[in-house]
Amino acid sequence: MAYNFSELKTHLADIEVWLAGEYSGVRTGKASPALLDSVLVDSYGSKLPIKHVAAIGIEDALTLRITPWDKSQVKGIESAIAAANIGVSTAPDSDGIRVIFPTLTEERRKMLTKLTNEKLEEARVSLRKEREKVWNEIQVMEKNGGIGEDVKFRLKDELQKIVDDGNTKFDSLASKKREEIEG
Repeated sequence: MAYNFSELKTHLADIEVWLAGEYSGVRTGKASPALLDSVLVDSYGSKLPIKHVAAIGIEDALTLRITPWDKSQVKGIESAIAAANIGVSTAPDSDGIRVIFPTLTEERRKMLTKLTNEKLEEARVSLRKEREKVWNEIQVMEKNGGIGEDVKFRLKDELQKIVDDGNTKFDSLASKKREEIEG
């Protein structure tokens, strides 16, 4: 009886999507609308992402332009961005809000690199937990007579290959983010 690794592969894909999402929220040297994805605006009694209440465009390398569909939302969007504490400044004008990204200092680059490494480690810990869960299930299968010892170790090798592939994907995402941070 072989072990079905599809649940582990699904969890691996979920962790990879989570990590990519976390990295999209890490601000690098240039303006990116993805940074505002996690900012929620109080709009008519609901908390909504900015992209649901306004158009977000790139004005230049360090500036985003937010144009709310309802001009009364400007103050709410501005306060939501300030409350999110994402290291940008805002300048409201007649059409909407300009979000200005400061250039990265060496200290900020080091902090962002450290944050990138922390997120990578969180993803690895999640993957290790999944590996342990699967390994325990395989050991229980052997203990209950469902599989032999040789099959158990073959499954362990297959499990480790899946985990190594996952870690390689995580490392790739992290190195891409570090390159963006270094500019």
